[in-house]
Amino acid sequence: GKYPHATGVNLLFTPFPDGSNLTIAEHLRNNDYETAIIGKNHWNNWIWGSLYQEGQPDHGFSQIVESKDYRQFLQDNPAPPVPVNQQYYSRKSLSKDSIAEWMNWRVLPHAVNDAHSSGTYFANQAVEFITKNEHNPFFLWLAFFEPHQPYYFPLEYRNKYDPNNIVLPEGSPEDDRWIPRKYQNLSEPQKKGIIASYYTSTEYMDKNLGMVLDALEDLNLSDNTLVIYISDNGYLLYEHKRFEKHTLWEESIRQPMIFKLGNKYRAGSKTDALVEYIDVVPTILDLIEIPPIGEAQGSSFSPVIAGQTNQHKSIAFSEYLHDNMAMVCDKKWKYVFTTGNRDLGIGYQTGYGPSGIVHRLYDLEQDPGEFKSVAHLPENTPVL
Repeated sequence: GKYPHATGVNLLFTPFPDGSNLTIAEHLRNNDYETAIIGKNHWNNWIWGSLYQEGQPDHGFSQIVESKDYRQFLQDNPAPPVPVNQQYYSRKSLSKDSIAEWMNWRVLPHAVNDAHSSGTYFANQAVEFITKNEHNPFFLWLAFFEPHQPYYFPLEYRNKYDPNNIVLPEGSPEDDRWIPRKYQNLSEPQKKGIIASYYTSTEYMDKNLGMVLDALEDLNLSDNTLVIYISDNGYLLYEHKRFEKHTLWEESIRQPMIFKLGNKYRAGSKTDALVEYIDVVPTILDLIEIPPIGEAQGSSFSPVIAGQTNQHKSIAFSEYLHDNMAMVCDKKWKYVFTTGNRDLGIGYQTGYGPSGIVHRLYDLEQDPGEFKSVAHLPENTPVL
């Protein structure tokens, strides 16, 4: 329920400071909930590993299932041989410098069947946890790796999407200055293949999510279980002529937020109220009638869910501290600031060097694709 700068996590590999943050899992475990996290967690505790004298913190999760457990599963349950004379994706033989191959532009499955694939393993672990706790209040955080690059899917998902049918976004001349060098020379078939792989990986994840929803139905838990679907920042799929998320354009910062609310609220409602991910924790606690976390910066939007209002916040804020970028927007305007002290980080350098301070202003009503900044126009100075 806090912004990155407030949690203290400001870079990709910053360890999550356990002592100065109260997680929702800790809060719910203190309120007699069974808690588990399955899949990706990204706490980076290994960086501070030697400093934890009593073992690494669990951040409130009594059960933790992660990649090392999947590897153990494969040792205990060897996968059957895959068909020979077919191509498969193998990240071990690739370099991240070969970005088209790394992002699986050939749309190749991994050399594993669905039953032994990692996302299916995590989904099965989630079903097992739910089944074990069907009579207990529980909090489960299920974090699939998909559809994060390099795009993963098992052999049953081969040829799901034809790259030739994909229409590429066009972008605008303003984008050219900011394209990471690794994307500047991609061919059209490579661009379309990357998007097809993303779609395939997403469909595979969708199947695994369905396994968990089916389990809730089978256990008659759907009516009194709150299910929330959110995601990592969205990938640009050649919007703005690039293929990652380290920006503050809409495709990166406007993320999924779907609430399945059991039998308390009418299904099928949509809202354009401005909400932020820091609001999710306060909203969960409000909906399940658990006292709030005092340090949370977000606020509950349960009145929006209940249909009592279609307004929550007047502005939304986002920050990408790796590149010293920050954004504030309402429904009409978006302002993005960057110090431009250095070229883009963690492998996404443009090759043009540091930009210096940049102000961007987009009119989201007139220019929803954010093709042209209007920060320089004198009439927009008051807005800026």
